[in-house]
Amino acid sequence: MTTQPIFILPEGYQRTMGKDAQRSNILAAKQVAETVRTTLGPKGMDKMIVDSLGDVTVTNDGVTILEEMNIENPAAKMLVEVAKTQENQVGDGTTTAVVLAGELLKSAEDLLEKDIHPTVIAKGYRLAADKSQEILASIAEDISESDNEILKSIAITAMTGKGAEASKEKLADLTVEGIKMVADKENDTLHIDIDNVKLEKKVGDGTEDSELIKGILLDKERVHSGMPRIVKEAKILLLDTTIEIKSTETDAKIEINDPLKLQEFIDQEERMLKEMTDKIINSGANVVFCQKGIDDIAQHYLAKSNIYACRRVKKSDMDKLARATGAKVITNLKELSNEELGSSGVVEETKVGDEEMTFVKECSNPKAVTILVRGGTEHVVDEVERAIKDAIGDVAAALRDGKVVAGAGAPEVETAKQLRDYANSLSGREQLAVLAFADSIEIIPRTLAENAGLDPIDMLTELKSQHDKNVKWAGIDVFSGKVGDAWNSGVIEPLKIKTQAVKSASEVAELILRIDDIIAGVGDKGGAGMPPSGMGGMPPGMM
Repeated sequence: MTTQPIFILPEGYQRTMGKDAQRSNILAAKQVAETVRTTLGPKGMDKMIVDSLGDVTVTNDGVTILEEMNIENPAAKMLVEVAKTQENQVGDGTTTAVVLAGELLKSAEDLLEKDIHPTVIAKGYRLAADKSQEILASIAEDISESDNEILKSIAITAMTGKGAEASKEKLADLTVEGIKMVADKENDTLHIDIDNVKLEKKVGDGTEDSELIKGILLDKERVHSGMPRIVKEAKILLLDTTIEIKSTETDAKIEINDPLKLQEFIDQEERMLKEMTDKIINSGANVVFCQKGIDDIAQHYLAKSNIYACRRVKKSDMDKLARATGAKVITNLKELSNEELGSSGVVEETKVGDEEMTFVKECSNPKAVTILVRGGTEHVVDEVERAIKDAIGDVAAALRDGKVVAGAGAPEVETAKQLRDYANSLSGREQLAVLAFADSIEIIPRTLAENAGLDPIDMLTELKSQHDKNVKWAGIDVFSGKVGDAWNSGVIEPLKIKTQAVKSASEVAELILRIDDIIAGVGDKGGAGMPPSGMGGMPPGMM
C-alpha cells in the first residue's frame, strides 16, 4: 500500500527547509551588500535609481539606495532594517553596517559547509561582537566641544566622496558651528537634538553659496503686500490660534430678517477682529507668525500698523522659532503680554530661487538654526543635503559620546588583530566563528582599497604589518595609494558609527543564521511572496 501524502499548508504556499533556506537567505543578504559595496569610501561610486514614476535619484548614501530600491525579499529586507537603524542612531555609516552584515553571512556560509551548527556560529559571533565593543572603546580617543579642528575633520570625513565634496571645507564649518549653537549643556552633559538644525534646500547658485542662518528660514511670504518687507530689531509673536472669527462649537443657525441687522452683524465681526489685532499691536510685537489662518480684515489692520505677518506656519517650524528667538507660543490672545515675545535682529522677505521666503536671522543666542543648501540642479541639492545630514549626525554623535576613532580602515584592522588574540583563548568551535568575525571586519579596508583601484591583498598585508608594530591608526590613504596615519591625515569618525555598525550587523547575521525553514504565502502579486533565490520577484542573479 502507498501512503497518502499529508499536506499541512494550504495550496499555493512555498516552503524551503534546512540548508536550502539558509543558502537562499545568505544569498539575498550578500546581494544587498554587494549592491552598496561599491559606494563605500572617498572613491566610492554613485548609484542612479529610477522609480516607477520615472523620478531619478543619484546617490551613494547606503540607506537611500536601499530604500529607493523597493526590495521584496524578506531576508534582504532585514539588511535594509540594519541600514535604517544605523541612520536613525548615528546618521552615517549605513553602507559600512550593510557590507559588514553581508560579509559576516558570507563567512558563516563557509563554516556551515564545514558542518558547524548555526547556533554555534551565532554564539561565536555574539562573543566576537561583545569583544569588538570592548576593543573599540579601549582604542577610542576623547574629544570635547572645544576641539574645533577635530570636529571639522569629522564633518569633512563624512562629506568626502559625496556630492558636497567640492565645498566640504565651508560646509564642515557651517555644520560644526550649527551643532555647537543648538547644543544644550546640563550638569556637564551635552544634549544635542539634530532636528534643531533645520536644512532648507533651494536650487540655484553653487554649493559654495550655502549659508548658515542664525535663526530660522521659513518657506512662507508675508500675507499682505502693504506689510513692510524688512523689520529690524524684530519683536516676534508666535500664535497657535486663528486671527479669524471662530465658528460656534455647536450647530447654530442665525436668522436675519432685516437688512440693517445684517449690517450690524458684519460690523460686529469687524469690531471683534479689530479687538484681536489691537491686542497684538498693544503687545509691542512687530512680527507675527501664526500657525493658523489670518482673516483679510485682520491682515489690513496689521499692515496698517506696519506689522509683518505669516500664516499657516508648520508646528515644527513654530517650535524651532520659539527656540531661536526665545518667544513663547501663545494659544489665547487674552493672555498676551510683552513677556511672551521673542526677538531677532532682522526679519525680512527675500526671493530665493523663484520663491519668496522669510528669513528670521541675527538671533542673539539661537538654540535652533537653519542651513540653506544651494546647488546647480535638484539632484545636486538633494545629494548635498544628504551629505550635510551625515556630517551633522557624525558631529553630534562625537560630541554626545565624547569618543572618536580614526577612519580609513584603521579601527577595523586593529579590532581584527585583537579579536584573533582573543580567539586563541577560546577552546570550543566558537573559536572558528570568532576568527571568521575577525576576517569579516577586514572587509571594510579591503573594500576601501578595491574602490580606490588599489590591490587589496598588498594593502591589507601592509596594514597588518603596521598594526603589529603598534601603529594603531595606520589606515589606507586612498588618494596617495599608500598606508599612512589616518589620525594625522584628519580622517576621523565618531566611535558610535563603528560600535553601532558592529552591533546591528552581528545581530542581523545571528538572526538570519538561525532560520532553517521559510514558509511563504503567495500574495495577490502573483507569487512575490518568497522566490527560491535572488531578490524578490526578480530572476536569480539579477538586481
